[in-house]
Amino acid sequence: MATEDKNRATAAAILPLVGGAANVASIAHCMTRLRLGLHDRTLVDDEALKALPAVMGVVEDDTYQIVLGPGTVARVTPEFEQLVEEGRETAPAPGPGGPAAVSSDDLAAQGAAIKAQQKAKNATPFKLFLRKIANIFVPLIPALIGCGIIAGLNGLLVNLQWLPAVTPALAAMASGFMALIAVFVGYNTAKEFGGTPILGGAVAAIIVFPGVANIDAFGQTLSPGQGGVLGALGAAVLAVYVEKWCRRWVPEALDVLVTPTLTVLISGLVTIFGLMFVAGEISSAIGTFADWLLSNGGAGAGFVLGGLFLPLVMLGLHQALIPIHTTLIEQQGYTVLLPILAMAGAGQVGAAMAVYFRLPRNESIRRTIKSALPAGLLGVGEPLIYGVSLPLGRPFVTACVGGAFGGGFVGLFNQLGDTVGSTAIGPSGWALFPLLDGNHGLGSTIAIYAGGLLVGYVAGFLATYFFGFSKDLLTEFNVSQEPAPSTIAATGGTTPSTTPSAAGGPDTPDPGADPAKAPAGV
Repeated sequence: MATEDKNRATAAAILPLVGGAANVASIAHCMTRLRLGLHDRTLVDDEALKALPAVMGVVEDDTYQIVLGPGTVARVTPEFEQLVEEGRETAPAPGPGGPAAVSSDDLAAQGAAIKAQQKAKNATPFKLFLRKIANIFVPLIPALIGCGIIAGLNGLLVNLQWLPAVTPALAAMASGFMALIAVFVGYNTAKEFGGTPILGGAVAAIIVFPGVANIDAFGQTLSPGQGGVLGALGAAVLAVYVEKWCRRWVPEALDVLVTPTLTVLISGLVTIFGLMFVAGEISSAIGTFADWLLSNGGAGAGFVLGGLFLPLVMLGLHQALIPIHTTLIEQQGYTVLLPILAMAGAGQVGAAMAVYFRLPRNESIRRTIKSALPAGLLGVGEPLIYGVSLPLGRPFVTACVGGAFGGGFVGLFNQLGDTVGSTAIGPSGWALFPLLDGNHGLGSTIAIYAGGLLVGYVAGFLATYFFGFSKDLLTEFNVSQEPAPSTIAATGGTTPSTTPSAAGGPDTPDPGADPAKAPAGV
């Protein structure tokens, strides 16, 4: 009950700071953020929101996003929805003689204008496409995590030869979702591209139907699951276009019969006799290239990937990796890229610790670091990034150096034949331990990943301690000051107006946002 009261208190504290119930047009949440559609953005008190104990930061993009962290957001959102509903029901009608009432149309127009300005600033076609890709795959992450952990537990029990009567059931739980993931991808793809979701799922289901093993295409017999999530994505996009074409040309009286039939028939034939083969070849090439890259240049590739991941996130380009992760998990049971990319978070933790020691007089920054460090160790890096390193400038660069060395360490062992992978996407830091898998046993995999984290911590700390501060930067910040660093433009740094959410996951970051507002995902 105390937890429920706390969640309701958090929701009650947020509501007036976003303009009240009348200002909320839509409510949703991802893994870490409460996402609100607002009529009038000017009614939001950003600074007061950031000051709430439960709020890690805010992000403004297509929706106004309040970062509450994993777990918390799923509990606060229903309370917030209930408060908004109650507020709308009890809102008094404007009385005579008072201020002129603002109509919902007026508020909607203001909100639309603000949203259009924000979109025009960064909404390139490529980033908009990546945003759609993220919206397709991010809702699948909770199931990937849950099934991945069960798979790891099952593998441990099998290796120890414990509970043999239980392990088949665990294997079914872990594998059931992955066996049908193409259907979920097809459903979300059609939904995201403006079609009927169930038709997208129906066409994608062809890919995993066992009966395709009786069909020959391009001189070879098809295999159930061939093409995987990439084939499902392509099939569902095709289904959307076929459906839209049918809606334009089929008479309304026949639409309910003809449109779904033609959509499934045309898209299904193209999927069976084209997309499954092509997507299968692409998926195989992705797996082969990832294996080749880490086998032949693991240390160098890990160094580059670990060092560049944070800048990629800042540009929103990391979303392109989500289908690659998912494809590798489908093929091999784990993605070898995520443990390397997770080292960027380790570099950030090390950099934050160095900032703590280099600024002994700055109580505000040190307080921020102490409160955000536990989350950073668990892979929630944004509070440290946007509250500490990015506003200071140089420490963000040295954090990337730490991530590079950590990634190089993990990549080196991949090159030596010790593969380290993750059975799901989303978590990083210490939270990734339950999802680790590899080719040489769990103990070896855990040791290599832990060693990479340690290297990232140490390299990020040393790089930041010795190279992260200029004399001017130390003079300016090594003094007692109350304002948080996210509100101050440091020498050589930038000043983000908002603070994005916790990562770990492929949550959902928004590639259309400003670089200083993009989620870190580590």
